[in-house]
Amino acid sequence: MRIIHTADWHLGQNFMGKSREPEHRAFLDWLLQFIKSQKIDALIVAGDIYDTGTPPSYARQLYNRFVVEILGTRCQMVVVGGNHDSVAMLEESSDLFQHIGISQIARPSDDPADQVIELRRYDAFRGDLLDALEQPMALVCAVPFLRPRDIVHSTAGQDSDAKQLQLQNAIANHYKAVYDAAVVRCRENDWTCPIIATGHLTTVGVTASDSVRDIYIGTLDAFPADAFPPADYIALGHIHSAQKVAMSDSIRYSGSPIPLSFDETRNKREKSVGLLTVGEGGAIETEIVPIPLHRRLQTIRGSLEEIKNQITRLSSDTDNEEQTRWLEVVIESQGYLNDLPQRIDAMLEDCNAEVLLLRRQRKPIAEALASEQQHTLNELTVEDIFEYRLKDEFQSAQINTVDDEERVRNTELKARLKTLHTQVVSEVQSGEAP
Repeated sequence: MRIIHTADWHLGQNFMGKSREPEHRAFLDWLLQFIKSQKIDALIVAGDIYDTGTPPSYARQLYNRFVVEILGTRCQMVVVGGNHDSVAMLEESSDLFQHIGISQIARPSDDPADQVIELRRYDAFRGDLLDALEQPMALVCAVPFLRPRDIVHSTAGQDSDAKQLQLQNAIANHYKAVYDAAVVRCRENDWTCPIIATGHLTTVGVTASDSVRDIYIGTLDAFPADAFPPADYIALGHIHSAQKVAMSDSIRYSGSPIPLSFDETRNKREKSVGLLTVGEGGAIETEIVPIPLHRRLQTIRGSLEEIKNQITRLSSDTDNEEQTRWLEVVIESQGYLNDLPQRIDAMLEDCNAEVLLLRRQRKPIAEALASEQQHTLNELTVEDIFEYRLKDEFQSAQINTVDDEERVRNTELKARLKTLHTQVVSEVQSGEAP
């Protein structure tokens, strides 16, 4: 049996005012063709089908069209809700999907056995499911994003540490209950098939990105990997970069199918899906399958001259790209540049690229001080430190100010602050300060 593990589609995402519809449509078309060509038996989506709880109509149409077309592939589909998904919206279609053989779990069930899904091969000759009495190829413990209100009963007087431990234990207990239900089903039927669990959460030690929203703020930072049940494979969602957890081949994030933020492009990891092959005896082999990139997101940084050289090289790279490349441009400059957007636009005139984010990045004060002269704190007077602080603050203000009157006000304010600081220091040193 061959199973695809994917997650974090985020259909309907609006990225800095730009729709991702063409990219998502291209991914779903590719995924459908891959399922057909590779004769995939099951598809597991580990949360965040949509980017928001109220996705645009085109995003729902994309998903519904994909569901209809996958029915003709004889591929089973197991979907769990993520923190971006609306439970109510997913449940609108869950009953309907169940009747056509698609399992969609939006929230934890009171009966853990309801979250145990059997994956079975289709008989290529008969064109229907094999005899239900035959052992399934795998069981899926379909665990969605677990909201604290669904699994935790609050207790008065708890501090933050106690609440964090309570939530962690509740998540671990829910996983154990669903896993135990799967084990019982195997024992009762004398099955020896592997057990696959899903999840949509942050685990300890993973590399997140700017597009990942903290989902247990104030209660649980990350779930420890050793608190998962001993499933044969754990298919995770929520982190957008594909990666192993705790260096284990059997606990993985598939990552998002398209880059959802500029920082995802900096780690050089390809977008991919996981391909699981269940062999004889239930052993699971994992393969990473790259996803064709429909549109590139890229960050370029440096001085104006360095940016110009990078854009020149970029022009030849983008000649054959159908979709305009989206850029984040970071200018590392201490100087005042009032026509920066116009300069960058002129550089991009012959390049199939568009700047979505343009920002300046100045040297941190510590780095600037180090480059000017090496000082330890003991070598600096109070006046020296305050002077450096003023220099850093007002240099930033002058760079970002185009109004001459505001420049004059800043100069006057700087002089006034120096006078007040001198007075305060004098009062403290003379013992006259309150």
